[in-house]
Amino acid sequence: MSIYIHIPFCSKICSYCDFPKIIKNENIVDKYLVFLEKEIDENYKGEKIKTLYIGGGTPTSLSIKELEKLFQIISKFKLDKDAEITIEANSEDLTEEKLSFLKGKVNRLSIGIETFNKETLKELNRTVNIKNIENAFKYFENINLDLMYGFRNQKLEDLEYDLKKIIDLNPTHISTYSLIIEPNTKLYIEKYPAMDEDIDRKMYELIENTLKKKGYMHYEISNYSKKNFASQHNLVYWDNKNYYGFGLGAGGYINDIRYQNTRSLTKYLNGKYKLEEIKLDTNQKIQNEFILGLRKIKGINKTTFKEKYGIELKNIDIVKELLKQNLLKENQKSIFINPIYIYTSNEILVKFIDFTLPD
Repeated sequence: MSIYIHIPFCSKICSYCDFPKIIKNENIVDKYLVFLEKEIDENYKGEKIKTLYIGGGTPTSLSIKELEKLFQIISKFKLDKDAEITIEANSEDLTEEKLSFLKGKVNRLSIGIETFNKETLKELNRTVNIKNIENAFKYFENINLDLMYGFRNQKLEDLEYDLKKIIDLNPTHISTYSLIIEPNTKLYIEKYPAMDEDIDRKMYELIENTLKKKGYMHYEISNYSKKNFASQHNLVYWDNKNYYGFGLGAGGYINDIRYQNTRSLTKYLNGKYKLEEIKLDTNQKIQNEFILGLRKIKGINKTTFKEKYGIELKNIDIVKELLKQNLLKENQKSIFINPIYIYTSNEILVKFIDFTLPD
């Protein structure tokens, strides 16, 4: 079993995020942690936990005292001795004191850099503290760094600069994302221009080629890792496995039920955690299996699929058709998106929306 914990507090509101992060306030944080603990007590069934992800918002913006309370709550979980425990961080929060506190409590950091370009960082209302990031590597071996691209007027040489800087830091994992302008964000309101699709594709290819040459394995559409450092927690999502989601705006998937927590802090602090719960039927479960599993470069394991659903994966009509069109490929173990179509994978994934088995 895996657990995702959302901590909505942030030291600043980023221009491109549509989640209503709450600027940190001690009284609100204390109350939030009380109700987070209540939600966990009411729902966690004592399963052994293999991955724990503390993120969304900026958990490292909490004070040491607040972090102590958070980890006191986390101590309720029965963690596997080899559990992957990740915490998201902004570089400016990673002081010597916080790094020292986190050492031994988590074994993986995920740091949102986005870009090293000062002008772009200013537009996004972000900062990057290189000294703190370099220091983090003295405390942790397993570190993910987030890289974003597709900014206003960004050129290929600008992205090459960002890639060089991030590779020089030598992280074990790199996540890459093309900038998406979310509704109700500052960039959306200001009509921030979308990246030209041809340039966006060239940037995607530049990232892939550069990181592969530097020994990073492309294992999921947006993720690259060194050998044995793929994100085990994220693979839970892409393998369509069960996980708990706790906290404001968190989502989970337990016993065929997908649920989403409220994004209203007022409701959450009144104990009204859930926004919606959906019981999935077989068609919906298989649909999710395709849409999530085909994000992995290796695709969907044929044996595992048959064990789950009692169906031969390659005998499903839509799969047969996509294999015939060469949009999907197969080997002895798996069926996966043809590598030449990875950049346009969404055009393939949408074909599985509203998937139904034949009568």
